[in-house]
Order: sequence, then C-alpha cells, then structure tokens
Amino acid sequence: MQRTQVAILGSTGSIGRQALEVVREQPGRFEVVALAAGRSVPLLADQAAEFRPQVVCLTAPSMPPGGPEDAPYPQGAPGAGEALARLQGGPWDFLRGEDALTTLATLAAADVVLVATSGRVAMPATLAAARAGKDVALANKESLVIAGELVTTAARRSGARLFPVDSEHSALWQCLSGEPPGAVRRMILTASGGPFRAWSLERMAGVDVTQALAHPTWRMGPKITVDSATLMNKGLEAIEAHWLFDLPLQRLEVVVHPESIVHSLVEFIDGSLKAQLGWPDMKLPIQLALAGGQRLPRPDPEQRPFDLASLGRLHFEPPDTARFPCLGLALGAGKEGGTAPAVLCAADEVAVEQFLLGRLAFLDIAAVVDRTLQALGSQPVVSLEQLLEVDAQARRTAKMACDGMLKVR
Repeated sequence: MQRTQVAILGSTGSIGRQALEVVREQPGRFEVVALAAGRSVPLLADQAAEFRPQVVCLTAPSMPPGGPEDAPYPQGAPGAGEALARLQGGPWDFLRGEDALTTLATLAAADVVLVATSGRVAMPATLAAARAGKDVALANKESLVIAGELVTTAARRSGARLFPVDSEHSALWQCLSGEPPGAVRRMILTASGGPFRAWSLERMAGVDVTQALAHPTWRMGPKITVDSATLMNKGLEAIEAHWLFDLPLQRLEVVVHPESIVHSLVEFIDGSLKAQLGWPDMKLPIQLALAGGQRLPRPDPEQRPFDLASLGRLHFEPPDTARFPCLGLALGAGKEGGTAPAVLCAADEVAVEQFLLGRLAFLDIAAVVDRTLQALGSQPVVSLEQLLEVDAQARRTAKMACDGMLKVR
C-alpha cells in the first residue's frame, strides 16, 4: 500500500506530537512530508532530523531590529541557536513566518494536512488546503468556529474532505458511518464537566490558575484546559459539529459525563442511538483522521483492554448554564451565526489570557465575553479578511472590558 503523505501544522504541540507517535507506530502507512511549529525550535529540529520531511516551517518571528537577524523567539532559549542552525542546514526547504503555513497546507506531495496549530493563525492555511482539494484533519477549533462557512463552502467546491480530530467529533463521525443522509434526529456531545462540575458559584469565585488547569481527565494546553473548565470548549465544539455534519445547532445537545468514556452519541429518526466508547486517548481519533476513516490496528502495548464490567456505572447529567455561562454564550453566538462566533473566540482568548496572567477572576471570563458580544453584535460573513478584522476589533474591545474590571477591583 502506498503510504499517506502527511503535512503536520503544529508538530510540537500536544496533538502534533501524538500524531508523530502514530506515524512511528504505522511506518508502512504514513510518511511525513512537512512540519511546522511556532517557537519550540529544538524540538522541531529533532522532529525534522527524525522524519526528514520535504519542508520545515518555523512561524515564530525573528528578533526585532537590533538583535541577531535570524535568532528565534524566545530570547535565550536553551539550544535554540544550535537548533536553528540545524533547521537552516538540513536537507529540506526551510521557511519562516506564519504566511508560510499556507505553502505547507497546499504542498503538492501532501495527501492530508493535519491542522493542529492553535488559534486564528491556522485559518488561512485551513482555507487554502480546502480550496486546493486537500484532505484536512482538523484539530484547530477556530478554523470552523470562526470561518466554518468559508471552509465548508471551499471544501464542497474542491472535493476536499474534512476529518475531525477532536474525540467528540470523531465519535460522531464514527456513529454516522454507514448511515443514510437524513437519518439523524440529533447529536449529543458529552462533556467531562471539568474540575468544577460540582462546585458552587460562591466557591468558583475563588478559583485560581492552578485549580483551573487541573483537568480530571485530559492533558491539554492551558487555553483549552481553561475553556474546558468554563465549558466554553463544549460550546465551541457544538459550533464545529454544526459545520462538520451540516446539522442545525438546535439539534445539537450537550450532556455532562464525568467519566469521559462515552465520547458522543447520535440519535436517529427511529429513536435508536449509537454511542462511541473508549478510554480517553487522542491517538485513536488522530489515527482515524489521518487514515481517512479506515480502521488500523493499534500496536501500542500499553493500551488497556476495555472492560465494561470493571467500569461499573457511567453517569450523565445536564449542564448548568447558570454556573457555566460560557456554554450558553457559545451556543447563542453559534445560533446567531455570521461574525458572532469570531467575536466570541477573540473575546474568550483575551479573557483566558488575562486569567492565566492572574489579572482576571475566573468568573469574569464569561462577563468579558458577554460584554464584547453585546458591544459588537454580528454581521454576515463575506471573507477571511473581514473575519480577521472582526477578530482584531473584538480583541481590543475585550481588552478594554478586562481593563475596566481591573480598575473596579
């Protein structure tokens, strides 16, 4: 079998590293042709040396005027200078800057593009890949939450396929396999509930950064971990599912499931339901997406046998939007449509950043998002450039809201 050629955008992050583990486990099935990372220069150099791609990209900017011309951020990172020299002198094309992600996303040799770069920086590359007819394995929320209309339209026109990497969307995808169009009544996304599922509002008022980053099930980056704690992440996933599966948000529901064993469910028009179950493990949805939905054996010797009897009971409960207003804000922005999700994402990113810096209270994250949504409203989506302008405006508005709360405190 000819190996699938994979371009990985965000190779040094959690999803990117696990994707490379999948490639190591399936050397006869996958081959890496492109790698891109932000600031983790030594790790990117090690990955390039191991996988020998055609193209390597470092998106971090060079030093500002006055510093060494090609020194990467952050200044003084251990081994960064030597690693950069290895990247520049390797047997691959070496590119710099965020704009180069589009080059990797449309690389002729790439069969599938894994978009694991976080934030809005990945949106142009995702859109370019879809327009070029590339299969896209999506682990970047913003690409669909903000630009879902643009990306899905481009994919339909070019024949590109969008494969979900999030465990919940992968579960829905697997449940839909073999089902005819029009058979779905509703989709149910499961949420762990995060570390504060059983906390009162009064107790949540004192949440600190360490507590918010202590997720009970998954190990993720700080931004997505905080989003999971506020349940914002589940609202964003509902918007993603709307675009991935062409289902109105009114037919998407969220249920809290603290064990994180049932990854999501689909209810059909005859009343039957399908659920995808498994241990919390991101390598399975990554492998499934890279393989275009084909089942491949898992060679991991540490994989635990799945035993329903040993699990005992599984618990489900409705989400409490009074204690977790970010979920309601996200679902509301998704239903409003247009540029509202772009405003939502930008405001949330600013608010979470301020919380992680210790400048904003945990419960104030939702307040900042709400104020920004009310201030900017929504307008129809016309272009990626418009969405980026809305993003910038929302960030300014959210920062002013944060500053106002700091003054009050």
